Amino acid sequence: MIDEDTLKALKTAFTFMPHAMEINRFEYGDDADRILAQVNFVREVLTSHGIDPEEVAGEINPSSSPNSCY
Repeated sequence: MIDEDTLKALKTAFTFMPHAMEINRFEYGDDADRILAQVNFVREVLTSHGIDPEEVAGEINPSSSPNSCY
């Protein structure tokens, strides 16, 4: 199991990664496939630890995330 500090570091780093839909050959050239694979790998690791990648940004930076409608 991953310790809490490492998990928080992974979540923080994930907030700086581009979203999968932003990764294209125009912006990233020949590195696009590699970068997309890396982003997906981090998403999979977060998911495997019970963390919803879509919620990470709001958890790490609550003041910059929109309020929930729920």
